[in-house]
Amino acid sequence: MPKRVCIVGAGPSGLVAAKSLLHDAPHGTFDVTLFDAQPSVGGLWPMNEKDNSRLVHPRMVTNQSRHTVQFSDFPWPQDSLQLPRAWQVGEYLAKYLHAYCSDAKLVLETRVEGAEPVLNPSDGSSPGWRVKTRSRQGEAKEEIYDYLLVASGFFGQPRFPPEIHGDHELPVLHSSQYRELKGLVGKSNVSGGKILVVGGQMSGVEIAATIATHLSSAAHSPGPGPVANPDRYTIHHIIQRPMWVFPLHTSPKPTSSAPPFLPLDLGSYNLSNRVHPLTNTQGHISLEAAKVVHSIYLTAFGCDQSMFSPAVAVSTPHTENPPWLAVSDYYLDFVRSGLITVSHGKLEALSGREATISPSNDKITDIAAIVCATGFEADASIDFLPNSVRETLSVNPSDLNNTVALAFHGTYHPDVPNLGFVGFYRSPYWGVMEMQARFVTALWAAGGPSSPNLPPALKEALSRDTSIERTNGLRTDPRASQFPMGDYPWLMQEFAAALGLEFSPHLGEMPRLPPAGKEMNILTPARYPAKSLTDDQRAHIVQNLRETEVTAWAGLTAGKFVAKAVFRSLLGEWKLERELISKLPSHPSGHFSGTAKFLLREGTRDGRESDLDALVKKDGDPGLEYLYIEEGDFKASNGLTFRATRRYVWRYDERKDKLSVWFVKTDDQMRADYLFHEVEFSVPDVSEQDTEHGKGWEATAGHLCVEDFYDVKYSFNFKAVNLWDWRLAYTVKGPKKDYTIDGVYQR
Repeated sequence: MPKRVCIVGAGPSGLVAAKSLLHDAPHGTFDVTLFDAQPSVGGLWPMNEKDNSRLVHPRMVTNQSRHTVQFSDFPWPQDSLQLPRAWQVGEYLAKYLHAYCSDAKLVLETRVEGAEPVLNPSDGSSPGWRVKTRSRQGEAKEEIYDYLLVASGFFGQPRFPPEIHGDHELPVLHSSQYRELKGLVGKSNVSGGKILVVGGQMSGVEIAATIATHLSSAAHSPGPGPVANPDRYTIHHIIQRPMWVFPLHTSPKPTSSAPPFLPLDLGSYNLSNRVHPLTNTQGHISLEAAKVVHSIYLTAFGCDQSMFSPAVAVSTPHTENPPWLAVSDYYLDFVRSGLITVSHGKLEALSGREATISPSNDKITDIAAIVCATGFEADASIDFLPNSVRETLSVNPSDLNNTVALAFHGTYHPDVPNLGFVGFYRSPYWGVMEMQARFVTALWAAGGPSSPNLPPALKEALSRDTSIERTNGLRTDPRASQFPMGDYPWLMQEFAAALGLEFSPHLGEMPRLPPAGKEMNILTPARYPAKSLTDDQRAHIVQNLRETEVTAWAGLTAGKFVAKAVFRSLLGEWKLERELISKLPSHPSGHFSGTAKFLLREGTRDGRESDLDALVKKDGDPGLEYLYIEEGDFKASNGLTFRATRRYVWRYDERKDKLSVWFVKTDDQMRADYLFHEVEFSVPDVSEQDTEHGKGWEATAGHLCVEDFYDVKYSFNFKAVNLWDWRLAYTVKGPKKDYTIDGVYQR
């Protein structure tokens, strides 16, 4: 008779657990029921572009690529974005349910309210669980299960600092609740002021950048905006200490004069950069280890971030602390522009529209709204467990990283062998979720941790495991890492060894990287396939591997993602010096000196209505663009000086990986008119690309304006991920025009 399993939660953890129980164990071993309080699967991931009921904004961009945000044997559609939107992740999970979990019983809009250990009447001896559930309509039920699997996630309920509790005259939201400006400040009694963001790790950086993007868009888009006077708002971000903020695309060759770019995770999970067998780089971080990692980040980023603001500089003494990492394309440049101001400390008190920060006792005044990026209380995700079990698990609600003390990397406790966990930790990388699900399946299929039927590799892994002791030690360790459970590649290695899984080679030759000239060895979930696979699963794994390899080659040899890196880096203000040399006396030569601003906003329809409709239908949002405004003085060679200004709209098409420049309308200079040119990047040869003193990224474009031809040339000089300076020159020739323009842009 199959063993009955109750899975609490139908997000990615619950779905991959159900799939593993149904497909990785002999057929008929387990009978699986999934419970979820929501009306559909997905957990925190929205099911469509308008689904605002989840903990994640439906249009949020994943901070890792689809090569990492995937399960080993279930590929994304081939036309998917490299960095999917949150609602597209929800769609992926719905398809995964259909492909692998159709034999599971799915009970939605039903909450698990309690679970008590009992003797299972099915055999009269083995322990089981009496699970109490209640539907949204109020119908209560009790059923007996052999096993209980917790997949309810680490994000139990939003956590607010105690200083925020109580009634306040200001709007207060958790970062997971923010969707748009109107919902934050649209109903406020004030018009303008500081939006206070509290919390200085991943979510704090992400939400500050998101709100800044919305403010910039509202202030610089044509037509009526979502709130009145958006230019009167700024963001004040309180962080404990500086952290590294990397963009979504980084370079595996950061010292190159023309650095190629890849999604952040493909470079981070290049195992050729690690010593094998892998050792855990997370947990307790010694002073020496911290300095080494900071130096690696410094090389990868290209500077200590002081160029953006002293408040975000990761320099001594901060390099003695365990490094913190966040991911955002625009946060640092919004800090540089002044739209985001950063203060160090903790929120000490809030009174009216004034906040006090400790230990400096500095005051932040004129607050218009508050957004708390202060994490979640994971304890709420297991509130259905009885106190006796919670005591066994050493539940500690105040420890935001190690809420429970579990064996073998967060999967079970030896004193409660019929209770399993999948995905119950911060940073639930999809590969680790899949490995945890396989581990729990193998453990239960063999009869539990004390069973004589355990495979030798699994038995050996359990005998060496110190996860519980390690977790308890880290709870009071002042040098615990940002994500203390363990680093992703090491965890994958440890699970694979316990389960006897082989690490699949790449399908073909991979790009080689300096200085050692080793081939890239990119870790993705597909590198660890299950032991027994159907023909379809094998084909899916091959597809996943191939798409990762194609992406790596395209980034390293064909200039893919360079347009995105340039577009991301343009945000803010540049100093512009431009020479104009005319060969015709009717057009004087001269010098322009001024500024150029790239003002970020949501993509607009003008000039590309049908293309944008197709884009929105496909991805649910119009992407981003810049309103470009240059202003300054032109001093002509004849001695005349006059004020000059011009505007363009710059756009990046994520699907085509294309950067384009558009003229603006003469009667409404906030709006695009028609295409000026598309920027075509020239890929340098490998020998040039691997040097520090080459030409940088060069690009060309052309435009015929009636009878005048514009021959355009660009040069972009990066230092690692940061655009340091760039040049735009073009030659214009026609019946009545013959001149060259050469402009240099510097911060």
